[in-house]
Amino acid sequence: MPEPPHERLIVYIDGFNFYHGMHDKFGRSTLWIDFVALAQSLRPRSHIVAVKYFTAPVLGDGGAASRQAYHQAAVAARHPHVFSVTQGRYQAKTVTCFTCRATRTVHEEKETDVNIAVALVGDAAMNAMDSALIISADSDLAPAVRAAKQFRPHMFIGAAFPPKRFSSELKQLMPASSPIGRDKIRQALLPETFTVGATTYTRPPKWR
Repeated sequence: MPEPPHERLIVYIDGFNFYHGMHDKFGRSTLWIDFVALAQSLRPRSHIVAVKYFTAPVLGDGGAASRQAYHQAAVAARHPHVFSVTQGRYQAKTVTCFTCRATRTVHEEKETDVNIAVALVGDAAMNAMDSALIISADSDLAPAVRAAKQFRPHMFIGAAFPPKRFSSELKQLMPASSPIGRDKIRQALLPETFTVGATTYTRPPKWR
């Protein structure tokens, strides 16, 4: 008797939420991660249709920006038909010191939560998946989850919380949500060096 078809899964990754959680918990040693392998380990019985990664280019640190882009290119090369990146932007904001009243300009990352929300709701409306997994603990995504559930009331939607990140609102909204454990992360690291076509990718020295 043939096996029933695997459920179609789309995974939505909040890049900065994930990166800062990983960095806060483990330092740089686990940043060389294969997002598709991690997604598959979190839902091993699902067929991954897409892993959608949402972020913005690093500002003010050329080395960090280069490593970020290189890492994304490495994962995309390894999973060319599955992994994609959606870039957000930054918005300048003037802040004032309460003590000395001096002002300075800071840049806030914008659009990531909106981009995730648009993708999730759009995919649900188009019946692009049978289940969705959000790798984030950003409670701003709650309205999008509710909207997606209106389109697909019986579709599984869960959150996988990055290390040192948690949202009680998302947990209440998606009871199957759970933290990503250390073993899942370590087992999903990219090889130290691998080659795709004519290009070889190697873990950046600063991430060792």
